[in-house]
Amino acid sequence: MYRIDAQIASTDVQRQIGLMFRPSMPQHEGMLFVFEQSSAQCFWMKNTLIPLSAAFIDQDGTIANIEDMKPQTTDSHCSKRPVPFVLEMNQGWFAKKGLKEGSKLTGSPFKSK
Repeated sequence: MYRIDAQIASTDVQRQIGLMFRPSMPQHEGMLFVFEQSSAQCFWMKNTLIPLSAAFIDQDGTIANIEDMKPQTTDSHCSKRPVPFVLEMNQGWFAKKGLKEGSKLTGSPFKSK
């Protein structure tokens, strides 16, 4: 079991700002982007100073895919399928925990089928 202290970004403004301009982030913290409905989600790192990994997550908490993202780039990192959640953590966090595509996260806000 891993505890994540994630800030929630659920409005357009919160999602647009995300983790931009932060010089660092503790290893157990992250940001959970919540969308009203499942759709193809794409992220970039413009104005983001720390390397991040983004997990694109289904409604039931299953990780669709994980993308490593380099700071201050405009490369697009997208979900492999429509998802309602994206969890950003420090780069490598998911790999260190053995979490990968197909792994399932539990707890709020993920709903079991």
